[in-house]
Amino acid sequence: MDEKLRHALGDAARAARLRLGLTQAEVAKKVRLKSGVYGRVERGAMVPSVPTLRRICETLAISSDALLSLGTQAHEATVPTPPPKAGEHPELSRIIHILQSWPPERLALLRKLLETADTHLSGES
Repeated sequence: MDEKLRHALGDAARAARLRLGLTQAEVAKKVRLKSGVYGRVERGAMVPSVPTLRRICETLAISSDALLSLGTQAHEATVPTPPPKAGEHPELSRIIHILQSWPPERLALLRKLLETADTHLSGES
């Protein structure tokens, strides 16, 4: 059970960190841990102390329930979709929120698809 907890906690922390676009080093600094120690948490090699766990939750904007895989929202960050900026279409804001967790290679592929679609749709006008 302890191993499952460590790995679930690490997976949830990594997912939340990636959603926020932070590096392990950035999170470690904010949480006041050495980068290698925080890396061990994400890899499931250790469970942080309760005060450190709280700082991780605050830094990653994730509930302790989600971080510890408790309840129905396990592994989901508690960060709501931010409201759209002035003049920004609400759908664009939702799309940006989703894309923040995507890896660079997936974003590059999406950009190419969008450019192709834009060229094709512009030619139809």
